[in-house]
Amino acid sequence: MPQLPATPYPAEVRARLDADAEEVLARYPGSRSALLPLLHLVQSEEGYVSRTGIAFCAETLDLTTAEVTAVSTFYSMYRRRPSGDYQVGVCTNTLCAVMGGDAIFDTLKEHLGVGNNETTEDGKVTLEHIECNAACDFAPVVMVNWEFFDNQTPESATQLVDDLIAGRTVEPTRGAPICSYKDTARILAGFPDERPGAVEATGGAGPASLVGLKLAKGEALPKARVVSPRAGQPEGGRPEDARPQDGQPHDPQVHDPSPAERLSSHDAPQQTSASDPEHPAGPAAEEGE
Repeated sequence: MPQLPATPYPAEVRARLDADAEEVLARYPGSRSALLPLLHLVQSEEGYVSRTGIAFCAETLDLTTAEVTAVSTFYSMYRRRPSGDYQVGVCTNTLCAVMGGDAIFDTLKEHLGVGNNETTEDGKVTLEHIECNAACDFAPVVMVNWEFFDNQTPESATQLVDDLIAGRTVEPTRGAPICSYKDTARILAGFPDERPGAVEATGGAGPASLVGLKLAKGEALPKARVVSPRAGQPEGGRPEDARPQDGQPHDPQVHDPSPAERLSSHDAPQQTSASDPEHPAGPAAEEGE
């Protein structure tokens, strides 16, 4: 069925977006290059990219709505429908799934009473399973508004979403403090994060990510088990790396890594399953369908 033209933004909202868009456009020699940040900008206004937002971007950049829609539907960071204040993504790609991501996702679905890409009744949390976020050395990983929560378990992830819903402060493993999804979208549009200490808190790579770099530089590493062996002796058979059995003395020369130094919080892979058979991933419907 033909759709009516998108409802325009209210005058005060349009004036504010026009001013912000002018600032974004000034960064690019070609206006079309500003499309991605402009999509984040309209997402910061409504929490998703609506038909009104698409029309605004098309008019601002002298593009067709079809061209803008093609881009906004290609990238998963742009939402096609209203979502929660906190986008909770559970990585269910290969390594995270093997290390427990599927178990975390199933637990959160049951705990929150939602399926994939669904939002809790209070509008606080939208749950989704996500593809690899380049943090395999901290598997399994959960992301909240694109900030990392590493080495998660079903229990820690459940506590995380409970804290978000209750309005308690949560601290990511790496990165800036959590803000709302709309605020995150504005930051991704290229506007500064003006919260005190937020920029300084972004930090750098964790110790697990730096092991390869240290090896490449020829730096000596402690005798650390990057992934704890599942029983007495790891595959490869180095007796000095074996975990002491109950009642046996611990070799003081063998470094027992802290949780921050391990690649994963799990000693053994977990059983995997289809990430969400009840809510299979697929193209999102257009607004209003």
